[in-house]
Amino acid sequence: MFALPESWVWDFWFADDGEHYHLFFLYASRALRDPDARHHRASIGHAVSTDLTNWTRIEDALVRADAPAFDDLATWTGSVVRHPDGTWFLFYTGATSAPEGKNVQRIGYATSPDLVTWHRAQENPVLAADPRWYETLNAGVWHDEAFRDPWVFADPDGDGWHMFITARAGSGEPFERGVVGHAVSSDLRRWEPRPPLTVPEPRGFGQLEVMQVEVVDGRPILLFSCLAEHASSDRRATGTTGGIWAAPADGLLGPFDIAAAEPVTDDRFYSGRLIRRRSDDRWVLIVFHNRGEHGFVGVISDPMPVAWDGKRLSVIGS
Repeated sequence: MFALPESWVWDFWFADDGEHYHLFFLYASRALRDPDARHHRASIGHAVSTDLTNWTRIEDALVRADAPAFDDLATWTGSVVRHPDGTWFLFYTGATSAPEGKNVQRIGYATSPDLVTWHRAQENPVLAADPRWYETLNAGVWHDEAFRDPWVFADPDGDGWHMFITARAGSGEPFERGVVGHAVSSDLRRWEPRPPLTVPEPRGFGQLEVMQVEVVDGRPILLFSCLAEHASSDRRATGTTGGIWAAPADGLLGPFDIAAAEPVTDDRFYSGRLIRRRSDDRWVLIVFHNRGEHGFVGVISDPMPVAWDGKRLSVIGS
């Protein structure tokens, strides 16, 4: 388990350099007292491990920039990939303030030769919500302009790179508008927005947070998180608390059956990440502890083996 006595820790992502696992995580001081205030004080921390269980914290990766900047409110969730030339790219969410306590989210990146020292790109931000396909703050429908949590991966056929983004469609029922936002790039530096890969539908979600797509036991799945308060009325009617979900897919680029998404956990856990453990080549799920007996917890779990059981992604032994 990874915990900081003085700070809450929540969303996170990994990079594997072949020798060490690198954990990048959001954190904010517990001196805020109110855990909900952490979002506007988030920085990106960094820790390393050889076994996904015992972690050593090292210097932070990024903190918010000075105003005016696309990330002058906070630096939020992202992902890390390696360019063929050896350069590491950290894609992340930059948030900036908007009237009435709201915020606008856009996507930027930083680069590093060693996963430790990071330099923001001069061309940031590289992506924002395109109103042709995605809801913006001007719609007045949601509590923020949701365009965050970039998940970047190489095209399965070797044709550049794809980015999945937590985004919302420009039409539909408010709590069904969550979609898999999409963008493409040939070089990781210049990005072209594309229409979403899913559409709003009953049994959908208001937002699909912290997405990841992987093939587990031969089945492509889309992993994401959503609490009951942001799920469709059809989902809430089942009594779900929300948490981490997995939706079946036909491939890494879909189609994705969001209506068929099944819970992997309840709301005690959130923002799950799948990573293949080198020691036994098994997929494991790591989560952050969200809800406890006394409210928000804010620590990262040990790895939990998972498997596709033919219908859903399940934690082995749970």
